[in-house]
Amino acid sequence: MRRTPRQEPSHRRGLSTGRPKSRYGWAAGMIATAVTAALLGGSPAVAGTAPERSAARLSLPSPPGGENVRVLVFHASAGDEPPTVDAGIAAIEKIGQQGSAAEHFTIEATADASVFTKPRLGKFNAVVFLTGGGDVLDPDQEAGLERYMEAGGGFLGIHDAARAEPYSDWFTGLIGARPTGSGPAAAQRATVEVGDRANPATKDLPVQWKRPDRWLNWTTNPSGTVHTVARVRENTYQPGTGANGWDHPVSWCRDYDGGRSFYTAMGGTADSFQEADFRSHLRGALLWTTRLARADCQATITTNYKAERVTSPNKPGSSDQIGEPHGLVTAKDGRVFYIGRGGGDASTPVVTDWNNPEVGKGEGTVHSWDPKTGKVTLAGSVTVFGNKGGGDELVKNEEGLLGIELDPDFLSNGWIYLHYTPHSRIDRDTQMAERRVSRFTVNPATNRLDLSSEKVLLKWPVQIHSCCHAGGGMAWDSARNLYIATGDNNSSQFSDGYSGNNPEPTYKDVAFADARRTAGNTNNLNGKILRIHPEQDGTYTLPEGNLFSGKETDEGGGKTRGEIYVMGVRNPSRISVDKKTDTLYAGWVGPDAGTPSPTWGPAKYDTFAVITHASNRGWPFCMGNEQPYRDRNLPDPSKPLGWYDCDHLKNESPHNDGLVNIPPAESNNIWYSPQGGGPDFPRDADGIPSYELSQQKLLLPWLKGGGQAAMDGPVYRHDPDSASKDAWPAYWDGKWFVGDFYDGEQPRHAVVMDPKTAGNGGLPAHAESLDKIIPVGADGIRNLMGWTFGPDGALYVLDYGRGFFTSDPKSALWRITYKGGEPTPLPQHLARKAS
Repeated sequence: MRRTPRQEPSHRRGLSTGRPKSRYGWAAGMIATAVTAALLGGSPAVAGTAPERSAARLSLPSPPGGENVRVLVFHASAGDEPPTVDAGIAAIEKIGQQGSAAEHFTIEATADASVFTKPRLGKFNAVVFLTGGGDVLDPDQEAGLERYMEAGGGFLGIHDAARAEPYSDWFTGLIGARPTGSGPAAAQRATVEVGDRANPATKDLPVQWKRPDRWLNWTTNPSGTVHTVARVRENTYQPGTGANGWDHPVSWCRDYDGGRSFYTAMGGTADSFQEADFRSHLRGALLWTTRLARADCQATITTNYKAERVTSPNKPGSSDQIGEPHGLVTAKDGRVFYIGRGGGDASTPVVTDWNNPEVGKGEGTVHSWDPKTGKVTLAGSVTVFGNKGGGDELVKNEEGLLGIELDPDFLSNGWIYLHYTPHSRIDRDTQMAERRVSRFTVNPATNRLDLSSEKVLLKWPVQIHSCCHAGGGMAWDSARNLYIATGDNNSSQFSDGYSGNNPEPTYKDVAFADARRTAGNTNNLNGKILRIHPEQDGTYTLPEGNLFSGKETDEGGGKTRGEIYVMGVRNPSRISVDKKTDTLYAGWVGPDAGTPSPTWGPAKYDTFAVITHASNRGWPFCMGNEQPYRDRNLPDPSKPLGWYDCDHLKNESPHNDGLVNIPPAESNNIWYSPQGGGPDFPRDADGIPSYELSQQKLLLPWLKGGGQAAMDGPVYRHDPDSASKDAWPAYWDGKWFVGDFYDGEQPRHAVVMDPKTAGNGGLPAHAESLDKIIPVGADGIRNLMGWTFGPDGALYVLDYGRGFFTSDPKSALWRITYKGGEPTPLPQHLARKAS
């Protein structure tokens, strides 16, 4: 390693923004041509302004590659040299000799800015700015750096490099963001969330990386214009004025101006360069910038995604394109099947009179969209109970066609599974109905649903006197077990928005405000995630490992249902199973209380959970991370009784016909209220939270609530063998998509879970917003009702529309594709070819 002193320029340059023509004289042009020749291999004539210059030749070093990979470490500063320089140079020199010989490089360190106007700049694969702040390059020197990048060079900026060249728009773009003039000066220990698990700079780092450094705040958040690979969690240190909030990038990269640029805000202390993990971070960044390794630095740049609405508005009075959106699934041939719950357009008559045999009758529609033709087919419909329209709890209804799944062998057998409430099975006197999961056949020639092919697998009673919470989602695991999500079949009223545990009122002796009758009942299939194994003959068997065998009793004489895999969920509209791990993911809507109550318990918590084993998720006894509600019972449900013990639950509802002693409530991974994500409170000696709003701590600051209707999404799995040009990149592989029906500040995020803790209620290790990729707002996807990835790697999203219990011109199927290209550098541009 050779280190040369800084040569002070003989003049100071004027302010420079953009790319003024005066900066590109003969010298800059000569350097640009020489750099291009050295980086790409070859020795072309030097460009010049005079004819006699056109024949001039330069003696150039060998092109980078082979044994000649070199890194220039530039460490000039407008003021005193930072104490990080010596430590950084020593670390980078050591990094250059780590790993296999194919990854080695040599370095040269200099403070002499004239290197940027010399032909030998082209011998370096990457330039590292280990600078302090200030104006360290004159116009010709900056022009040389620009031309170096245009020729395919690599750049790594460390910490205060973001303060260099403060008057240059081009350098701002190269760095990606500028720090504010305020913020904490002292080093503080904080947690870094490492979101990119594939980039060479981050793939070997902890998911949650705890380390001390000097943390910079940004004048403008660069996320979305750069590819952020790591963020610092602001609630783990004191960010001071100018804090950026939950999305606080600290390391990012981008393909810039023909070359590759990586920046890390870490490295603000000399001790940083002694850390093995930080050196690993720098090493990965240098492998990419020197062209020794490839990396995808385009995956989260929002302009690389294209969102298209693929369905048109329905023709007046028809559902030729879409029904009332309520779920979707993709076939292996790329077709997208999506359902309408049962509400029609505004012209559809709604019957609410129970004396009328047509009460609540609607058509649950099944449509398919074919990516090969871009055409929609109305495959068929089933007549459902579920079109009572809006109104109060005793008028509106959420039953209907609720869920859809395709058989794993759908392309050969045409089997399709529907979760619905047939109108033909309602009892208008008792106001009870039958919910069922049935198998139908879709004719492959006509793409039409054969109603005569129905085989009813599973059926159970539901009350339809009062709204709400029907659930509906379905999913398969690799053992061909079918998961079926059911809502608690309970009213949202009569409990002031807290626990749905009011034994009053009833209709014909059936309680409709007591979820202990359903979700908390081991002998009831509502408020559950069921798991069955469908058989060829249209029946089902029970797989091993469900929550109950169906034979349990206790001192109360209660019973169980063997179909139950998960109990204690409120309204799980969407569930998914990770194709790689067979892990079940679910989300469900919470009650309506806007604030926590020291008398009754937590506010409404919408919830997401990673479910790795049969379990009780708590409702209506406990929510969130085992936060209990207050019990209530006869003779006066308005008077609070004791707090539920989440670890030793008893279902003492007068409407419970299952076990009294039920499984303990388990902690969930994500929960949010109108105040924000992950509300938590101090607890007393008995473990009871204070539920005082002033004492609330938000454990998940990236989440905010509002109207709230949790919509679980898929875990993305990238197929490296796919020929699709629309597939989302491998960056998203293994990330879990969680969202909300509403498009305000509610979640639409991709989260990284720590596999060591995910199945035990561990919090997400990292989250990033999808709002700029999945368009929101009046002309975007405003009401997310379902989302899944297709075999083409594109994301398909259902927008419910702008009303309730109906379809409207905004109801639509969307397709979101990736157009960013493959990782860089391209294989033929690697500095050393793989042997």
